[in-house]
Amino acid sequence: MNILAILSITAGVASLLSLLALHFTSPEFNPGWRMVSENAMGKYKWILTLFFFMWGMSSLFLAIGLVQIVTGFWAYFAIILLAISGIGAICGGLFDVNHKLHGLAFALGVPPLPVAALILTYYLLNTNIITQKNALIIAHSTWISVIIMGLSMMLMFAGFKKAGVVWDKDSPPPTEVPKGAIALGGYANRLLVFCFIFWVIYIAYFINN
Repeated sequence: MNILAILSITAGVASLLSLLALHFTSPEFNPGWRMVSENAMGKYKWILTLFFFMWGMSSLFLAIGLVQIVTGFWAYFAIILLAISGIGAICGGLFDVNHKLHGLAFALGVPPLPVAALILTYYLLNTNIITQKNALIIAHSTWISVIIMGLSMMLMFAGFKKAGVVWDKDSPPPTEVPKGAIALGGYANRLLVFCFIFWVIYIAYFINN
């Protein structure tokens, strides 16, 4: 039994459950177009903090566990990226959406993970540590989810702008979606979170067996 893999899985599941809990405790943040991070402005900021911390720890536990079973420059490079992503997720909890460093937390937490997922998944498959080919689908879903979120956000902001609604870093978020705007950015944001954490849980599960 790999204790680090177990800890990674446990933390990942706890993170997803925390995110689910926010949808019940803070229904005012419509998941269709409000970002997960915006829950920091609600009454249950501690649940959001727990979500980010558990997400980050899940990635860090997996990174430490993989150090013991991989070799080679690219594998270790990917582990470093995975660890950076984990640190970024933790920073997302330390620096909420109102903090000037929240953007840095995003930069650390999101871009490195898809690269790490692809490198490590191909490595683990080529070395027969993992034999399930659907691992590639899960790995590729990480970067696909980033693109989906980027496109959905551009579409959503374009719809708000066309309706004459200003929504930038210096203005409070609107209270409703204007007519004609396609607001799916929140769902895309949550899809990204799920794809990222599910990949970590999936890899941790297989290195534990």
